[in-house]
Amino acid sequence: MATETAHTRPAPDGPAPDGLPTRDVIGIGFGPSNMALAIALAEDGGRPGATDVDALFLERRPRFGWHPGMLLAGATMQVSFLKDLVTMRNPVSPFGFLSYLHAKGRLADFINLKNFFPTRTEFHDYLEWSADQLPDMVEYGTTVTALRPLTEDGRVTAFAVESRSAADQRTRVRTARNIVVASGLVPRLPQGIECDKRVWHSAELLERLEELDERESLRFAVVGAGQSAAEVTAHLHTRFPQAEIHAVVPRYGYSPADDSPFANRVFDPAAVDEFYSARQEAKDSIFAYHGNTNYAVVDVELITELYRRTYQESVAGRRRMFVHNLCRVSGLTSTPDGRPALHITHLADLSVRRLDVDAVVFATGYDQMDPTDLLGPAAELCLRDADGRLQVGRDYRVRTAEHVTAGIYLQGGTEHTHGISSSLLSNLAVRAGDITASLTAARP
Repeated sequence: MATETAHTRPAPDGPAPDGLPTRDVIGIGFGPSNMALAIALAEDGGRPGATDVDALFLERRPRFGWHPGMLLAGATMQVSFLKDLVTMRNPVSPFGFLSYLHAKGRLADFINLKNFFPTRTEFHDYLEWSADQLPDMVEYGTTVTALRPLTEDGRVTAFAVESRSAADQRTRVRTARNIVVASGLVPRLPQGIECDKRVWHSAELLERLEELDERESLRFAVVGAGQSAAEVTAHLHTRFPQAEIHAVVPRYGYSPADDSPFANRVFDPAAVDEFYSARQEAKDSIFAYHGNTNYAVVDVELITELYRRTYQESVAGRRRMFVHNLCRVSGLTSTPDGRPALHITHLADLSVRRLDVDAVVFATGYDQMDPTDLLGPAAELCLRDADGRLQVGRDYRVRTAEHVTAGIYLQGGTEHTHGISSSLLSNLAVRAGDITASLTAARP
């Protein structure tokens, strides 16, 4: 592994003589996770006697955005507004959702709703409002292209972070004692499926729909069994009143999410401690018992609404919504005129039928981005478990070789160590506090 001496150590804006400052933290990505961390770092620095942490976050998008393709009209959050960027860590933070409502002049009106679950559009506006208050901590339009360990006296004490600006394509190199990776989720597609102008992942739904005429008699297929699939089905059915919507579901229908009070304890901060210290057999059991709180499940109200629509259409004798249950997509080809042709296998008898449509939406979820490629040579410093997964401490710091004093932290990709809530909003604020405490404790 190639290393660099202190005499060639890159400084914040590119190669320069030694002596320029090294940042405490560089965060990769600026979605809700790293935004919560930026706020926690800023608030920690405001405590009496606390030392400010020099942090910068690099985000490839030109501005803040959180699943913009799924900001569907009327779609609500599946977690309480109290699980915002800060409240579970610091209920009096000025970055809370209630502070946002007060700043927007809607606090009384929201209270009158008697609802813990704002629309996704409003929560996105809250996140944008929060991001706008942190202009000095984030650089947008910047893609991290490489990380290099920097060695001093035989120890890895920092990382060189190479990035490219979308504005001028300029490459910059900065150094940091700690890296926090929160590079987000990667849309998941069935094996062999690739997106094109007629085949989409739900992540790009709204952008793609702008290209279509809502008055046309189109045929859509929606593949998936989770909340996003059900929301896409309902949205297309409403927005395109002349269209046919074909939902392809591997079950008899959509399964309800378990959001009962006791089951929801799996998302509590205390559950992270229990999961982290549990035996592997217990961790496997937790996922088996409580997978229906999050994976491939749908709010029961939405299930009921979709069923109501299909029933009313059957009564009226004009069907537009079709649910192909016990079915999986086994292939995707094209018709002579270039439209998608889905090959659907019925799981009960393995019969295959073809469904020609104008567009296919794969609402098939997301995978955590593997940080290994981004880490580059730094990945060789990371310790792994028997299954090849990164070993991660309770403070979300990746365990590394003994000669490494620089820190690598993960926000995401830690379900195997920290449990179901690792990729969700539920523990976002508390996790930011845990990482902040670790960073400040290790600060020289």
